[in-house]
Amino acid sequence: MKSTQQIDNEALAKFAKALGHPTRIEILKFLASLDCCYFGDIHNELTIAKATVSQHLKELKEAGLIQGEIEAPKVKYCINAENWEKAQASFNSLFELNPNKENCCK
Repeated sequence: MKSTQQIDNEALAKFAKALGHPTRIEILKFLASLDCCYFGDIHNELTIAKATVSQHLKELKEAGLIQGEIEAPKVKYCINAENWEKAQASFNSLFELNPNKENCCK
């Protein structure tokens, strides 16, 4: 069964790379549970170094999964809903492909 949706390999790889670290997944889960939050909230939730949180947020932002808005002197973060849906559709399209062949690798 082939997916009816074209898979954007570049976008899928970008999303997969951003999801390739457990801390970034934890950040996304935290942000998805809220409308938005500030850097300090994320730092308090994860209890890791601020520089490490910043690096993970940068990776997620570059992948387009989150967005940040400066509200001086703080930065507010939230899920980028449009790209979140695009990532979901991309992964769904990939996993809808049926690799099960009768005589393959048995």
